[in-house]
Amino acid sequence: MVTEQEVEAIGQTLVDPQQPLQARFRALFTLRGLGGPGAIAWISRAFTDDSALLKHELAYCLGQMQDRRAIPVLVDVLRDTCQEPMVRHEAGEALGAIGDPEVMGILKQHSTDPVPEDQIPCPHCDLQSVAETCQLAVRRLEWLQQHSGEPAAGPYLSVDPAPPAEERDLGRLRAALLDEALPLFDRYRAMFALRDAGGKEAALALAEGEEGPGLRCGSALFRHEIGYVLGQLQHEAAVPQLVAALARGAENPMVRHECAEALGAIARPACLAALRAHAADPERVVRESCEVALDMYEYEAGPAFQYADGLERLRLPPGQSLSPADP
Repeated sequence: MVTEQEVEAIGQTLVDPQQPLQARFRALFTLRGLGGPGAIAWISRAFTDDSALLKHELAYCLGQMQDRRAIPVLVDVLRDTCQEPMVRHEAGEALGAIGDPEVMGILKQHSTDPVPEDQIPCPHCDLQSVAETCQLAVRRLEWLQQHSGEPAAGPYLSVDPAPPAEERDLGRLRAALLDEALPLFDRYRAMFALRDAGGKEAALALAEGEEGPGLRCGSALFRHEIGYVLGQLQHEAAVPQLVAALARGAENPMVRHECAEALGAIARPACLAALRAHAADPERVVRESCEVALDMYEYEAGPAFQYADGLERLRLPPGQSLSPADP
């Protein structure tokens, strides 16, 4: 049984900018797991923070919780052109993840409504990311209406921006993934089918979508999602491509951030070296992602039972600690 006081204590860690970022992330994912109106309220409060990375993850968690009570704050974030595009994009994706058709109108509005260039907080952020995300979210809502509900739960228990394709042939899925003439929704469906298939061949096909010739100038949103999926898959065959993408200073920071977090999840020695190499990257969202990814690496390589350990930390006897993430 979790008390209101415990939810408040975890929420206070989340919203406190003096806390280490990795501790705030663990608090966030603890609140996501706990759910309920109190958790949503604390997560919503943190959208005033100055870390685009943290706010991006706030929106992601609210979407994964699939609680309609999070819709108002997510709509506000999506509409707020003072928020970084990567934050607004994640708010749009979260609205699609919740799956309520009432947000169809706002998603369609922002499907063709890019941020004016003079309002972009980050000059390297992709103007297309918000519009493309909202287009995908509309397609997801339409798919849900046509199929009377959510797709069957996959092996990763995540709410994805597109259901996996029914195709099972890896060669055909790879071809669909890399076909820039196909609608982005269909390429996403191939992406998630490859992830669910797993194994080295699927990982290499996905990594080709991240690093392959001709795709570096494609959609940053697509490349960023590839990074996310490779982090879920956790196959070391993709490490060289992820390391290369993280090292490309001209790459969109949203893409580099997902590659960093994927390396933290894969947790191999080459991943550790790459993350340490970019821990002082000039791009804030990248160096913060490396900081969080190094904490994730420690979790993946260690004996801890779960990453979202905010409640466990809270209940520790005085003087004890779980890891260096403790403030």
